[in-house]
Order: sequence, then structure tokens, then C-alpha cells
Amino acid sequence: MDRLVHTALSAMRGAMQRQAATANNLANASTTGFRAEVSAAQAVYMADESEVFGARTAQQVLSADMQAGTVTQTGRPLDIALAGDALLAVQARNGEEAYTRRGDLQVSDSGLVTTGDGTPVLAEGGPLTIPPADDVRIDQDGSVWIVPTGGDPNNPTLIDRLKLVSPQGSRIAKGLDGLFRVRGGGALPSDPEARVITASLEGSNVNVSSALIDMIEASRAWDNQMNLITSARDMDTSAADLMRLP
Repeated sequence: MDRLVHTALSAMRGAMQRQAATANNLANASTTGFRAEVSAAQAVYMADESEVFGARTAQQVLSADMQAGTVTQTGRPLDIALAGDALLAVQARNGEEAYTRRGDLQVSDSGLVTTGDGTPVLAEGGPLTIPPADDVRIDQDGSVWIVPTGGDPNNPTLIDRLKLVSPQGSRIAKGLDGLFRVRGGGALPSDPEARVITASLEGSNVNVSSALIDMIEASRAWDNQMNLITSARDMDTSAADLMRLP
């Protein structure tokens, strides 16, 4: 009976983790450049030095769905959508280099360029900063041009190039902060062939209908395991009552 209860509890943990991943996807269905998280159940074996004595279910986020989202033209000069499988390099909160598909770029009061959620954007020369300018333009290759305040509109100045990378041949993983990193650490080299779609944004690739179905299925799986535990309790109670009969 204990084995039955432990099996059900393990499945309930998996259902909870599946619901958490699905809920996060639904919450980011409108987030620019968001990549849906893909979770799956795996068996985690419990063993000592001599033998395997059990296993439990572990539901975890294994990867991200890298299918492209819908690209919409905005007409805003600082909006970019990453073409193909290109990624934009950014600086994570711990200072390490990470990558994103989010391209709603903003310029802070200090001139620091960030994504819409405040993550600093990296260029070839480090964190990208833009001095006071009358105009800012980003080319398809990621080059950032400005017309300095009071400058000649016909003579823009190149200040840097966005660090654009491609994960081909490298294994990347999505972190809890929504950013991608190289598995095992390190940084990807710049890809001179990577391109952006200017004055446009890529939407989330979350399929809301599929996510809702996943949520319902996870909820049903939870209910099924609860019923199993209730049945196990009832059987245990019945067996105890029989033991007490004269």
C-alpha cells in the first residue's frame, strides 16, 4: 500500500511541475520573442551501491520550442526581430552573457540600451550605449547608426554593432529568467551572417489553445492520482477493520 501511495505522490509532483511550466507559457503568450518551455516526464532511479531499489517521476523543463513567432511591423526604429535562428546577446543579472529573441529595445536616461524587460543589450564592444542623438537607426546586420544631436542628418555615425549569434552546433539551455545560455558555460561567437528584421517585433510562439489543453490534462492527471490515494486509504481502512473482527 505504501508503494501505491508513493507512486501516486510522485505522479502528483510531476503534474504540478507540468502545470507550472504550462502556466508560465500562458502568462507569456503576449511577451515579445518568448519561446515556449517544453517539459517532459523522466524516470529518476533510486539506488545504493549495489542495486536499484525504486524510481520516481520527475517532470522538468527540458528545452524550449524554437519555432518562430509571428513577426509584426511596428515602424519603430529601435524594434528588431531576429531572423532565422539568430539570437541577441544580452547581459544577465549575474553579469554573464546570455541570449534572447526579445527585440523591443529601449534607451535609458543614461544611454544604456536594454530590452523591454530592462536587460542590458550587448554589442561587439560590450554593453551598448547611445549618446544623445537626433536619430537612431539599426541596419539588418545589426549595425547601429546615430545622427548626433545637432549633427548632419546626411552623415550618420556608426557607433557599434549588436552582438548577434547563431546556436548552430552549440547546445543552449533556457534559464528560469527566460534567457538562453550555453550548456556548461561559455559564450557564443558573433555570427557575421546573422540578420535582424528592422522596425519589427516577433511575438511569442506560445499556442494558447494547446497550452490550455495541456493545463486541463495536467489537472486531470492530478485528480486521478488523488483518487488513487483516496482508494488506497479506503482499502487500508477496510483491511484494518477486518483485522479487528473477532
